[in-house]
Amino acid sequence: MNSKIRLVSMLVVVLGIVSLAVGAVFIGLAIQKNNFVVNSLREQKITLGLTKDQVAKGELVDTSDEALVAANTLATHLKSIAPTFGALTAANPSGKFDPTVASNLTYGQGLTMETSLNLVVLSFGVIQATMATGGALIIIGIAVGATGIALFKLGKKTV
Repeated sequence: MNSKIRLVSMLVVVLGIVSLAVGAVFIGLAIQKNNFVVNSLREQKITLGLTKDQVAKGELVDTSDEALVAANTLATHLKSIAPTFGALTAANPSGKFDPTVASNLTYGQGLTMETSLNLVVLSFGVIQATMATGGALIIIGIAVGATGIALFKLGKKTV
């Protein structure tokens, strides 16, 4: 067997194994982060946006869709205080956020909660993208590794 073909085929197999390993790490990290986000949400016991039946069953906001509904519900409630943060502050004599005004404080707290829930939705999206990337790397690793093995076998036949 030609030593150059053997070297190239082994290098291709190693690259396939590395791609498999990196893909598995990506999937492992995605699962770990998903569990972290879900457990964090469950610890907060958020029920905003869930139906009365869901709440009666003990369900909590712990998925991307539920977090998005909760964030949108908060956004609707915030609009009942002021259409925008700018409008809220413009209504104050100082033109600035005033935490001593109850509506300002409520709006600020609601806005913080809405932002947190939107970050949860973003987190779930990043987790899904990481998992998909890991899956793609595993498929690529299998294809590259199989190519290396085929090249190795082809190299034996040509000698």
